[in-house]
Amino acid sequence: MIRPMLATDVPDVLALLTWMDDAPEREVFSPAARDARELQIECEDSTCLVDVDDEGVLAYCALSPFRDGLVLEGPISDGGHVATLLARAVEHSDGLPVYAFAAQDNLPVREALEHAGFAPMHTTDFYSAPLDRLTPLACAPAGHRITRHLSFTAYRELFKASEDAWAGRLNWTPEQFDEHFARDDVRLVALLRGDQPVGFAELEFSVEDARADVTYIAVHPAERGQGYGLNLLALAAAEAETHPEVRCLRVRAHDHMKAARALYARAGFTHCRSVVTYMRDGEEDV
Repeated sequence: MIRPMLATDVPDVLALLTWMDDAPEREVFSPAARDARELQIECEDSTCLVDVDDEGVLAYCALSPFRDGLVLEGPISDGGHVATLLARAVEHSDGLPVYAFAAQDNLPVREALEHAGFAPMHTTDFYSAPLDRLTPLACAPAGHRITRHLSFTAYRELFKASEDAWAGRLNWTPEQFDEHFARDDVRLVALLRGDQPVGFAELEFSVEDARADVTYIAVHPAERGQGYGLNLLALAAAEAETHPEVRCLRVRAHDHMKAARALYARAGFTHCRSVVTYMRDGEEDV
């Protein structure tokens, strides 16, 4: 039976999340919480559905606000009716586009998504490298200096000039910018020539996984081809070393980002996982 998630379902949903975590090929976009109270809080702004039988929760999915529409959490299923669960979730999309993410090897979920009208947009490949492979190059080039802070205006202008599609950050207010970089798990390292930023790398720490993720690396288009990318990766690794628990640096690139992939190969990163991004156009519900 498929129904809205109840507070009493939280332990079973947490068990499903743990089951997913145990095998990389089961990965989908999912709640960050792995604690009952945190999961309840995280689900408050989502439409959460479960498939249950007499033994408990067999499958879970949810819809949450994301970009210009919604994002699908899941489906995570250990014996549930994935196709029916997805169909019910889509009924709650209110004509908005719905994004979904699944490991490239998660073939059962990918097949169910495509059957439900989701189309693949791109594949994101992730690469990792041990910190000690990168940190020997962690220094500023001659005539440059390192900073761990950029003004809101400088950050926004460099972000915009880099022509990235992550346009949501261009809508940040100064208060949102300050709040983001006040987080304990977020760091920024930038290179300046004089007072002009030529590029930056932004990191988020996942201490429990012993890694730091480069969530964004930007080099101004006019400054590319001069080795700044390698400099910034090395500086990011040195920044990651300030957390003794962190052992590796992880980066990512979409399938069309040939320059980024070449940079990561030169820096000695190796491929570790791939995720496919899907979208279901809200017009399909009209």
